[in-house]
Amino acid sequence: MRFQIEQRSQPSAAMRFAAPVVATALTLIAGSIMFAFLGHDPVATLVAFFISPLSTMNDISEWLLKASPLILIGCGLAIGFRANVWNIGAEGQLVIGAIAATGVGLFFPFQESVLLLPLMILAGMVAGMAWAAIPAFLRARLNTNEILVTLMLTYVATFVLSYLVHGPWRDPDGFNYPQTALLPEAAMFAPFDYAYRVNTSIFITVAAVIAMWVFTERSFLGYKMSVGGAAPLAARYAGFKESSSVWMGLLIGGATAGIAGMAEASGPLGQLSPQISPGYGFAAIIVAFIGRLHAFGIVLGGLLLSLLYIGGEAVQIDLDLPSSLTRIFQGMLLFFLLAADFLIFYRLRLLRSVH
Repeated sequence: MRFQIEQRSQPSAAMRFAAPVVATALTLIAGSIMFAFLGHDPVATLVAFFISPLSTMNDISEWLLKASPLILIGCGLAIGFRANVWNIGAEGQLVIGAIAATGVGLFFPFQESVLLLPLMILAGMVAGMAWAAIPAFLRARLNTNEILVTLMLTYVATFVLSYLVHGPWRDPDGFNYPQTALLPEAAMFAPFDYAYRVNTSIFITVAAVIAMWVFTERSFLGYKMSVGGAAPLAARYAGFKESSSVWMGLLIGGATAGIAGMAEASGPLGQLSPQISPGYGFAAIIVAFIGRLHAFGIVLGGLLLSLLYIGGEAVQIDLDLPSSLTRIFQGMLLFFLLAADFLIFYRLRLLRSVH
């Protein structure tokens, strides 16, 4: 018995939009089976994972706080993904953005200036773009694989962060912990309510979602990038330059990741530390694909992935389950989404043996 993979002549448009829902349902089913094998009541555990973490205003605040960087980075990555520019290094761009913004916040001579926070936003954005410009240059000029380059640069950024917080930027009054001094008040985003951690940086994410929608759905440049990703030969025939899409896709992704890193340092953390990100740059890739590379779909994807983060923390505390459950759920969700996409565009055909 042999099977052959065939491309479908007309993939179902309805199933493309239904695939994230199907993938989420399959993830919940697989999670229930996993919890049963671990000796836990599947229903009670899923309730503790997905429902209980949203039972108070503080829980909702944390949900939005974690969703904001995921949505922000996901919007930037999706623009590149639409053009087949695969930026897998948003985590490193986030770290570099956080480093640059914290450097401005700590060493800018006018610590109480109203310009401090805007300068930090600019520094985070420019640093993220500069880090993304390295793979953009190598892809445009030398045709290197941006997947490998962006991913490897993530580890370089992590080592730079480790060097700074263990060395020259370590807080001398921080009891030898690897972290910088706290940022001044002028360098911090204001919280909506001092009882909760969600802050005004969320407005940057809202602006990014709107800007992405306008760029992808209403601008000629966004149309060119989408055509370049969907039909590269047609794009070349029409005179669209591939290098322009490479630069645009990587720089926009780097900018949003850098701003997200800056917002983490100037928001819930208030300083630079090795824990600046719990993996937002990698999780945002899943967010972009759950959202079908569409601005408002990415919002829903970011809210879902954020729930996985806070749900993982909740069951770790309440049920003594390992913290790695969050990444297991992320991996299952991505696996089922990719499997659904595969079956949408391809089918398995049984080849009968002829004797």
